Amino acid sequence: MPDRHEGVWELSNRVAVAQWAPMVLRLFVGFGFIAHGFAKLSKGPGAFAAILQAMGAPAPHALAWLTVLTELLGGFAVMLGAFVWLVSIPMAAVLVVAMLTVHLPYGFSSIKLIAVTAAGAQFGPPGYEVDLLYMACLLALVLGGPGPLAVDGLIGRGGRHSRWSWIRWLDALSPEQRGQ
Repeated sequence: MPDRHEGVWELSNRVAVAQWAPMVLRLFVGFGFIAHGFAKLSKGPGAFAAILQAMGAPAPHALAWLTVLTELLGGFAVMLGAFVWLVSIPMAAVLVVAMLTVHLPYGFSSIKLIAVTAAGAQFGPPGYEVDLLYMACLLALVLGGPGPLAVDGLIGRGGRHSRWSWIRWLDALSPEQRGQ
C-alpha cells in the first residue's frame, strides 16, 4: 500500500523542480533569437535587406536592422529575464511576419526530408512550426513569469506577471488543499 506522504513528496518535488522551467525556456528562446540575429549580422544586414526588398517590404534596410536588433537585444533580454513582457512584443512581431511571409506557404512542419544522399540528408524549406513554438514559449514566459535568477525578479518587475504562475498558485493553497 502506498504511503500517504509519498504523493505529497512527489508534488513538492515537482513544484521545486518546475520553478526552474521558465529559466530553461528563457535560455533556449534567448539563444535561438541571438543565433538568428547573429546569422543575419554576420552575413551583413545588407544581404538580409536584399531579401526583404525582393519580398517587397517597405524600407528594407531599416527593417533589416530593426529585425537584427530585435533578435539580438530581445534574445539577450529574454536570457537575462529582463523586461520579458516588453521585449516579447517586438519578438512576437518578428515571428508573425516570418511566419506569414516566409514559412506559411511551406505548411506546418519545420522538417521536410526530401532525400538521403551520400552527402547526407537533404531538407526542404521549413514551415511555421518553429515560429509557433517560439511564440508559445514567449507567451508562457509572459504569463508565468521569467522564473528564478531573472533580472525582472531582482528589480521587482516580475511580480506583476508572475502572479499568474501555477507555482505561486500552488504555494497559495493551504496544506489541506494540497493534500497534506
